[in-house]
Amino acid sequence: MRTFPLKDIPEPEVNFPDLHGKHALVSGGERGIGQGIAAFLARQGMQVSIAGVSSEEGHYAASQFQEAGLAVTFIEADLAIKSAVIDVVEALPKPVDVLVNNAARNRIVDFLEYDDDIFEEIFEDNVRIVYHLCRQVSAQMAEHAGGSIINISSVGGLRAHRQSVAYNATKGAVDAMTRALALDLAPHNIRVNAVAPGAIVNRPIDESTQEFRARQQAGIPLGRVGSVNDVASMVGFLASSAGAYITGQTIYVDGGLTTQLTPPGVYI
Repeated sequence: MRTFPLKDIPEPEVNFPDLHGKHALVSGGERGIGQGIAAFLARQGMQVSIAGVSSEEGHYAASQFQEAGLAVTFIEADLAIKSAVIDVVEALPKPVDVLVNNAARNRIVDFLEYDDDIFEEIFEDNVRIVYHLCRQVSAQMAEHAGGSIINISSVGGLRAHRQSVAYNATKGAVDAMTRALALDLAPHNIRVNAVAPGAIVNRPIDESTQEFRARQQAGIPLGRVGSVNDVASMVGFLASSAGAYITGQTIYVDGGLTTQLTPPGVYI
């Protein structure tokens, strides 16, 4: 299970009081980075709806939030299906002020072993989920006072991961979509930005992942792997009035990973 025990997600070190009482929808909010974002926003006093395909993880995460007195509810849905997205938006308890498009999938496959089904599944699902949620929620936002859309991209949209051709392509597409939507939706007082995480601890660490995390850490200029709160605090900033003059941007939360030409100890 990729859902964190809530006690393992630290309380926010920064607060955005203007988010209090607003409503956020977080796709894929039942685990990993999405769960961290949901926790951060709920601790700002937001009402948070999390939507995702994993029923077990979703209900477990929601129960933890609710036991802690946080206003978080889970909606089970396959967001790659347009009708499911429409149903989710129509079932929400109140209009959405902040949409966080976090849900995505990947498969680690060498390109020579790719087939069309793998590429189409990953590319269409990852981009389609963002498109359909933006389409439905932005129409709702435009009828009210506007809002903020934050797409969770990846350093893979700028620098490629190995054996992840389709995933990298989807994140490049999300970055491009973010810029285009920012232009089209600005007249409706809707800001659209992307947050691109680098190496983030996105699941509980056990013995099987410690060595992998240590190798990741060695190549990061700031000398550590990021936490879900590192990503969530940027989401909170962009969603709040503190980020009111920012739109169309992709912001890298990666400890300097994409800044370097080569990893430490390698010179050209």
